[in-house]
Amino acid sequence: MSDAPLRSEPYLLRLGSRLGNGLRGLEPARREAHRQYLLSQQNDDGGFTGRIVPDEDDDPDQPPARDSDLYYTSFAVRAMGLLGTFSQDDAERVARYLQAIGRSSASVIDVVSWLYCAVMVQLQGGPDVLADAPADWPQKLAATLEEFRTRDGGYAKTREGAIGSTYHTFLVVLCLELIGQPLPEPDRIVAFLLDRRRDDGGFVEIAPMKNSGTNPTAAAVAVLTLLDAVTDDVRAGVSEFLRGVRGDDGGFQANERIPFSDSLSTFTGYLTCLDLGLTDILGPRQIRKFLAELELKYGGYRAAIWDNAADVEYTFYGLGLTALMRQGEANPPAR
Repeated sequence: MSDAPLRSEPYLLRLGSRLGNGLRGLEPARREAHRQYLLSQQNDDGGFTGRIVPDEDDDPDQPPARDSDLYYTSFAVRAMGLLGTFSQDDAERVARYLQAIGRSSASVIDVVSWLYCAVMVQLQGGPDVLADAPADWPQKLAATLEEFRTRDGGYAKTREGAIGSTYHTFLVVLCLELIGQPLPEPDRIVAFLLDRRRDDGGFVEIAPMKNSGTNPTAAAVAVLTLLDAVTDDVRAGVSEFLRGVRGDDGGFQANERIPFSDSLSTFTGYLTCLDLGLTDILGPRQIRKFLAELELKYGGYRAAIWDNAADVEYTFYGLGLTALMRQGEANPPAR
């Protein structure tokens, strides 16, 4: 199979529009609470902070440093995009942060996070932070991403990685879509992902793992869907796996060995069920109750019931899951 052209509208933008539509009609006070929470995590440099874990040696009278983090900045931008509250002023502040840190190719996550923020900034009327880049920067970036490719056909987290990662392969595919570049040797990607299937019907993150996870399964299904490579056998296996990781609370667990659901796994599991037409697995009433327990009154979402604080990443997943459920209520599946 030759290099595969990817769809005209990138997956991340399609998903953002889909989720944003699901949040239309969200109560203004609730929308504003989440916006204010997200803005409370923004620093003076325009970036957003990650979760701060106190150290036992920290001075209790001295607040911990709040360094901006590109990964969390990307999730904050995505979350405000879903809310429809990412303004031109917001875009300009984020642009200053992106320009200050510069384009990074240290890891696949850095590349995708920076690039997605840059696209969103420009879409909202902010500056083009790629204006000074050479005309062939998409081709050069695509070549850089190939440096992360591994012998098994996938992509690793870093250039030094010896084996491919399902998640990072997913990220590379998303990045190539964003820059309008074809996916090199897509047949190797399909073979790589299918080799990550396990007897439980799901997919693992890296080859040595024996038990599938909800999130690598969702990533694999997303890529296989983009490449028109989801077979009836794959769909049936994923259905069996997701039934096994659906918790008593209606949410999805990260894998069969973890006894509680979390918002990340519930979002990716729910999305995968919708995209594969596996709606009979879902328990919307239970998930609604589970999600309500994670949403904080003054904005933000926790990761799981055991969690004691929100962060911007899990706020994105909470809002995304809320959007998917609201869409389901407006357009219930045919019986």
